[in-house]
Amino acid sequence: MVQYPGFKIDERITKAAEQAMDSLNEVMTRIDDTTDYNQQKMLSAFAKAGVSESHFVASTGYGYGDRGRDALDVVYAQALGAEDALVRYNFVSGTHALTVALFGTLRPGDVMLSVTGMPYDTLRGVIGITGNGIGSLKEFGIEYRQIDLRQDGKPDYEAMEEQIHPGIRMVYVQRSRGYSLRPSLFVEEIGKIVEIAKRKAPGCIVMIDNCYGEFVQREEPTQWGADLMAGSLIKNPGGGIAPTGGYIAGRKDLVEQCSYRLTTPGTGREIGATLGNNRELFMGAFHAPHVTGEALKTAAFTAALFSRFGYEVTPSYDEPRADIIQAVLLREEKALIAFCQGVQKGAPVDSFVTPEPWDMPGYDCKVIMAAGAFTLGASIELSADAPLREPYAAWMQGGLNFHSGRLGAMLAAQSMLDQGILRL
Repeated sequence: MVQYPGFKIDERITKAAEQAMDSLNEVMTRIDDTTDYNQQKMLSAFAKAGVSESHFVASTGYGYGDRGRDALDVVYAQALGAEDALVRYNFVSGTHALTVALFGTLRPGDVMLSVTGMPYDTLRGVIGITGNGIGSLKEFGIEYRQIDLRQDGKPDYEAMEEQIHPGIRMVYVQRSRGYSLRPSLFVEEIGKIVEIAKRKAPGCIVMIDNCYGEFVQREEPTQWGADLMAGSLIKNPGGGIAPTGGYIAGRKDLVEQCSYRLTTPGTGREIGATLGNNRELFMGAFHAPHVTGEALKTAAFTAALFSRFGYEVTPSYDEPRADIIQAVLLREEKALIAFCQGVQKGAPVDSFVTPEPWDMPGYDCKVIMAAGAFTLGASIELSADAPLREPYAAWMQGGLNFHSGRLGAMLAAQSMLDQGILRL
């Protein structure tokens, strides 16, 4: 029997946790197999890039000739199955990396078509769907269109066949569910979107928001024909060690265009001091496949545990996964708040803090967030957050190691029990 020293957990919850673990044997083996493959792939990427101690040396000023910066780009390109990559600590978020990719490759008069419905909240201001429009794609004369997902949350391939045509410059895909209950996309599904897009609009750019999806499967969207993808280093690909940053990966010519947007035309990736961040970014990349596997195990356990308590979860504990996010439908605001407060108690940092809903920039309603992390806002570390709106679902992700991630899920249940919400 697993012991939980220092934590008071009702024995009915610990019993349910044991039963949940018993149901996960095949799931854990499947996750381990994928993690093993991706970890060897990452080791191979390091070897091919010839990573050495000299790559960890800090550069200052313009950063000319920073060998570590260039080698890190090679590591990520190899590990992500892309022609090229642009990996920088000064991408301040995944949204920033996506923004650079959009502005780097789209021009006034171009049409961007989202084929996965409304994008994630923080990207809507970038496009010009919400906000005052200042600095948005809309202000620069880039037209936005979208194809909604089907009622089952899957891509509408028939609508794509009808609406994608040579006038579309970019087909945009959000892989992860975001704050919705639709299924996240597998690379095979992205491959089908790519096939339709390239057939209906030859020369178009297929771009993927790959946040939360890296190293969940054995292959990445670029290996299924996607031209460009972007994500955050404080999610999967930073391995819980990268203190900040993001990446863009894909076709070499498109990555080059993005580098001109990140710095200046003509200098692009040749400048940008690393200021001593290289070592952590390399270490984070190396640990990323393993840490992603631990987050997947935490998600599967959370699903198994809360389904035993009668809550609807998505995905279910035994479903294949396309990202690290686990949604738990808690049905009421009080339950959602209690869940997040319990997860916070399982954090290594700020476990004494009680999360409360607040008006978070970029969102249209109050958001509650449990995030006691070594790196502020790092979604690869155990966290749970949600907007306070229907269906009052908690979106849980991360877990640097499964042992603590499992405990975080149990403490969420304990918090709900203590507040009279969970009935056993």
